Amino acid sequence: MICFDPATPEFGENPWPAYAALRNQPGLFRYEPFGGWLAARFADVQAIVTDRRMVRSPAAFLPPDQVRAMQRAANFHDMPYHERFVQTSMLEIDGPDHDRLRRAVFPYFTRTRLESLRPAIAATADALIRDLIPRGQIDFVQDLAADLPGRIIGRLIGTPDADSRQMTQWSEDVVSYFDIDRTAEKKERAERATRLFHDYLADLRAERIARPRDDLMTALIGAESRGELRGDELIASVMQILHAGHGSTIDVLGSGLHALLTHPDQMARLRADPALMPTAVQEMFRWAAPLPFFHRYASVDLTVAGRDWARGTKFAVLYASANRDPAAFPDPDRFDIARNPNRHIAFGGGPHVCLGNNLSRMNMEAIFASLIAQTRRIDLAGPVEWKTGLQAHGPISLPIRLN
Repeated sequence: MICFDPATPEFGENPWPAYAALRNQPGLFRYEPFGGWLAARFADVQAIVTDRRMVRSPAAFLPPDQVRAMQRAANFHDMPYHERFVQTSMLEIDGPDHDRLRRAVFPYFTRTRLESLRPAIAATADALIRDLIPRGQIDFVQDLAADLPGRIIGRLIGTPDADSRQMTQWSEDVVSYFDIDRTAEKKERAERATRLFHDYLADLRAERIARPRDDLMTALIGAESRGELRGDELIASVMQILHAGHGSTIDVLGSGLHALLTHPDQMARLRADPALMPTAVQEMFRWAAPLPFFHRYASVDLTVAGRDWARGTKFAVLYASANRDPAAFPDPDRFDIARNPNRHIAFGGGPHVCLGNNLSRMNMEAIFASLIAQTRRIDLAGPVEWKTGLQAHGPISLPIRLN
């Protein structure tokens, strides 16, 4: 009998034995709190996420009245703003509409466009760390990791640095409601945060209409005027990009530094050879995927993971578990900053592969390069507090001492 309880602090700190137990059992595991089946092995996860018949929304294969019934059953109803701007974002839709929205924002996430940001990202990281070093002891997550990603994604979209902390909090409140523990308090916070986010972005949209700039908001206003975006799609798309650009990078920054601090040989290796930074960052994503879980529905009857499934079957794809699968990675529980090849699946796959994966890696490289350049030694300075649940993995608090 498998004991799988993501809500416990023990799981948050060390989920890997539970994931290994899932991988070691035959077939997929039925998990009632989720209402579906958990895919934990790399091959099964990859097969599900790359199959276009596997969709994010039941609207792809069910009539509206049945979709609404499923929405009520999952307690995703009675949330007017969340339903309009979160549950209908490009992350939550499929097919031609998803592809159309992705095309509208993609030019701002090309490698060429993002490379133009690299000097500014490095300068921002240098300045933030330079200001923190005199304090000696800091909380890496709260004092540093929670700052840089929000500033950078905000600059891409067109929001001021000063607003990044507020948007990070709104994003946390919104996405936390996608976890399996949907309390009334979480529901109220998610709806309130979505409303405040909408009001903020509606004001920004009006400002950019009056005074255009070279940013994503202005570009999407142009796409809207050409009929490429409709209704609520502009606000929903920008909101979803901000959600994705804040939380997951913060989480992997924390878990990545924790991995270096608990593997001092790898920290020493990185200090001795900073050219290893790109592969080190890739290993941080494999080692502890910041988004360990996403869902898919079978839009038709199909065969996957060695058996037949009926249309409407719900699957959880456990990216964090897949990235520790010994069938896909030699010695997967070894943290190796030079691991190559490293074809991890932390960014998902298929039509919904993470749009901002290059930007996230760039943020990581900038912060860790600056930390190594500006310190002689970094040590843990107290107990680490970890997030619980399936939706995200990373430290809430990571106290460190900077020398």
